[in-house]
Amino acid sequence: GPKCWRRVRLLAEGGRAGCGGWLAGWPGGRWAVTWPGGAAVDNGRRDYEPRMSHMAPNTMAGTTVDSLYSQKDTTQNKRERFEDLMEERRQSSDLRYAMRCYTPVVYKDLVPRTPSALRSVVLKSDPVQYVIKQLAKETGESPDIISDEASDILEKMGHSLRLSIVRFFAFTLSKIFKTLFHKVHVNEEGIQKLQQAIQEYPVVMLPSHRSYIDFLMLSYIMYTYDLSLPVIAAGMDFMGMKIVGEMLRMSGAFFIRRSFGGDKLYWAVFSEYVKTILRNGDAPVEFFLEGTRSRTGKSLMPKLGLLNIAMEPFLMGEVFDMYLVPISISYERILEESLYAHELLGVPKPKESTSGLLKARKILSENFGSIHVYFGQPVSVRSLATGIVRRSHYNLLPRHIPRKPSEDVHRFLDAVGHRLVVLQQKNMVISPWVLMATVIIQNLPGLTLTELTRQTLWLKTIAEIFGASIDWPENVTPDKVIRSSLALRHNIVKTIKNQVVLCQEDTPAEFTVEMIFKHTVSVLMCASYRNQILHVFVRPALVAVAFQNTHSCKREDIFGCFSYLREVLSDEFVFLPGNLVKDFDEGLYLLMKSGAIHMSQADLHISEKGNTTISFLSVMFEPFLEGYQVIFNYPLHPEFADDFTEKSFIAAVRTYAAELILTGAIKYNEVLSTDMQKNALAALIRLGAVEKFKTVEGIICKVNKQTLGRVVDMLAVPRIPVKNAAVARL
Repeated sequence: GPKCWRRVRLLAEGGRAGCGGWLAGWPGGRWAVTWPGGAAVDNGRRDYEPRMSHMAPNTMAGTTVDSLYSQKDTTQNKRERFEDLMEERRQSSDLRYAMRCYTPVVYKDLVPRTPSALRSVVLKSDPVQYVIKQLAKETGESPDIISDEASDILEKMGHSLRLSIVRFFAFTLSKIFKTLFHKVHVNEEGIQKLQQAIQEYPVVMLPSHRSYIDFLMLSYIMYTYDLSLPVIAAGMDFMGMKIVGEMLRMSGAFFIRRSFGGDKLYWAVFSEYVKTILRNGDAPVEFFLEGTRSRTGKSLMPKLGLLNIAMEPFLMGEVFDMYLVPISISYERILEESLYAHELLGVPKPKESTSGLLKARKILSENFGSIHVYFGQPVSVRSLATGIVRRSHYNLLPRHIPRKPSEDVHRFLDAVGHRLVVLQQKNMVISPWVLMATVIIQNLPGLTLTELTRQTLWLKTIAEIFGASIDWPENVTPDKVIRSSLALRHNIVKTIKNQVVLCQEDTPAEFTVEMIFKHTVSVLMCASYRNQILHVFVRPALVAVAFQNTHSCKREDIFGCFSYLREVLSDEFVFLPGNLVKDFDEGLYLLMKSGAIHMSQADLHISEKGNTTISFLSVMFEPFLEGYQVIFNYPLHPEFADDFTEKSFIAAVRTYAAELILTGAIKYNEVLSTDMQKNALAALIRLGAVEKFKTVEGIICKVNKQTLGRVVDMLAVPRIPVKNAAVARL
């Protein structure tokens, strides 16, 4: 029918329709469609690229604002919108797939520039030429020498996209992905919206970052759906991989340093390179808002540098609008899970190399389950900025002169960055193993298979009430789901005499620090999967902890405790800036929705059946609260040096925490994680308990013991004082 025709997805291989139908029967896979009200479309050649009538620009922009600011539940019925990408690949030739006709839609029908033409435009641009002249004045060097240096930076940085290499990767990745993953689920509605967005305005793709597979998978999906391949911001580390590094460059990667320091020329070349691509709409630009892979499974705080560069063409009025597309990639099992656990315990990250890649080929014999890739609603920057950002200050200076973002622009970037990470979180898909890992980590050293099944099913119900999207197999018994998930995680857990325990050596007669670290590897691997669902529970859980800490039914007391806990943990979990009252509202609402609490006049009470929920949620976050207490207390010891660096602090607090675990003084091994240690130190700096100073030798930290003492007391004392606490609205 007409609805089906409007959603036809153009594929060279056989014409699978986005609405679930099939176009077949023409010899050689060729077909032709007469579009209602449009020209003929042929799968071998496209004179007309259909536009989806149900996605007009104004509609998309309006939905964008709703998706960012509304409290509506967007997770329901999400599962029905996914299709398995691998199903088609397993039934047809990989070579034919790689060599098929690839004619992606482009921005406003413009012809993308070649890599060499792009580099030439960047080098001749006013901003780069201005910095070259300024550096020539400051250093006394010839502008030609500095220009050659800029050209060299561009050569090392820029992508050199070649379709032949893209086809090679399409063929190779098909083989690899079919071996590694059971299914790759993609929401095709999101693909259709992305296709529309690419044709209208410049697009910035912002995927979550949990694995090196992320950017390979996204490019693979874009090629599969005939979408323009993104140019991808990649670390310089990949350039050290012989042959592979250059192949990544030829498939769309451009390489940047991890830090620029005070290198004005590098910053000018890099920023202009990104902005030139976006201004002309040469290709979607892809980068990771979190900056690096999350080793813990939790979302990281957004890094704003690249986001600022990407949004400048709009802020400076060089484009009418642009789209930000949050993308959520959920793994049933992460390839680097063991590597991450070791890195969190201080083992240096292995250097990227081709030889290392070849050694890692043994993972091809492993099963990594399924992946869900959710392309979110394209977010209109214009809709977000209207009434919030004053762009007039960009007209006060010539546009080619570098400038720092104003205070209001910085606040806007920070708010947008946090909201996009929250959107990534909301669209994550939770596997049964994530629920199981949550139960297992709270019942160490182990629990029976029957009890694991019972608690997992109970947690599934609570998670769904709280809005989680759970990929629970249909028409499969719970026992079979649990056993299948355990089999997939044979490297983390094992079953002994019907007891589910972590994989570790037999308990020795006497523990040593070394044995504690070995055990912690298994703990951190299991915890990394539990962490994938913490964003669903963090707000109601902090309300639950506040209930227990205050021993009060007064909403003002509970809010005061919640407010302090949220402030302390705001480097650990992503909260929207200025959203304190709404976060408390949401936590209370979800607890009431689940039946854990009820309201009587102005007071709040735990229901008869709510004790189980309140207790479970509190225990879920105990590792973080205990860990922060340990880390906060450490600088108060008399032998602690007043001046320290972050590196020395982390090494010392790790040894201190390991000794506490050894003596049984603390319960949770997660305090040994460098991620928690760094986040706790950042919290101390933010709370004024530690001050940072820049010296010749680097950044030095100094403890303010009086302030630190107050912070420690407030975190440890059950009842937390409230000062001018706002009354949260329910």
